[in-house]
Amino acid sequence: MDKLWAHLIEVQPAPDPWVVVVSALAALVIVSFRTSWQLSRGLITIAHEGGHALMALLTRRKLEGIRLHSDTSGVTLTRGRPNGPGMVLTALAGYLAPSLLGLGAAWLTEQGRITLLIWGVLLFLVCMLLLIRNLYGALILLATGGAVFALSMYAPGEVQQAAALAAVWFLLLGGVRPIVELQRKRRRREARDSDADQLARLTFLPGGFYVFFFLLVACASVVAGAYLMNPL
Repeated sequence: MDKLWAHLIEVQPAPDPWVVVVSALAALVIVSFRTSWQLSRGLITIAHEGGHALMALLTRRKLEGIRLHSDTSGVTLTRGRPNGPGMVLTALAGYLAPSLLGLGAAWLTEQGRITLLIWGVLLFLVCMLLLIRNLYGALILLATGGAVFALSMYAPGEVQQAAALAAVWFLLLGGVRPIVELQRKRRRREARDSDADQLARLTFLPGGFYVFFFLLVACASVVAGAYLMNPL
C-alpha cells in the first residue's frame, strides 16, 4: 500500500515548453473543427453529467442514474424536491464541471502529479460507470477508461505527461464551446429545457444570466489554467 501511494504522489519533472504549447494547439484544433469536435464532444458530456451527479449527491438528492447518448447528449436522473437549493445547485453544476475539472487537473499537472491525475480520472470513470443506465453510455465509459488505463500501465512517463496536458487543455477549451452552442440554440428557441432555462424557472434570474455565468467561469478557468501551465 505504501508503494502504491508513493507511486501515486510521485512528482514528475516539468514538461518542456514546446510540449505544453503543442498540447494546447492540439486541443484547440480538436475543439475548433466540427468533425473532430463531434467525435470528441462526448468526453465533455461525461464531465458535464458527472458534475450534475456529484452535486446531486452532495445536496442529498436521490441519484437514479445517468444516460449518455450517441448524439453526445446526456441526462442525469435525480429525485427529490422539484425546487430549492439542491435542485438549483444540481442544475448549475453541469456546464461548470468540465471547466472546473480542467482547472483542477491543470493544478495537478503544474504540481507534477501526473500519475495521481490519471488515476483520479480512472476513479471518476469507474464511479460514472456504476451510475450508467444505458448500454451506449456503458460502452463509451469502458472504452474511455480502457484507454486511460492502458496509458497509465504501458505508456512511458513523457507520453503520459503529454497526454495529460492535452486532456487538460481539452477540458478547459472544450468547456467553452458547449456554452456558446447553448446560447445559439436558445436564440433559435431550440433549447427550452436546457440547464439555463431550468434555472430560470427555478429562480428569479433569466436564462441568459446563467449562460453568461457559465461562460464567465469557463473563460476564467481557461485563463487560470493557462497561467498554471505557463511554460515560460
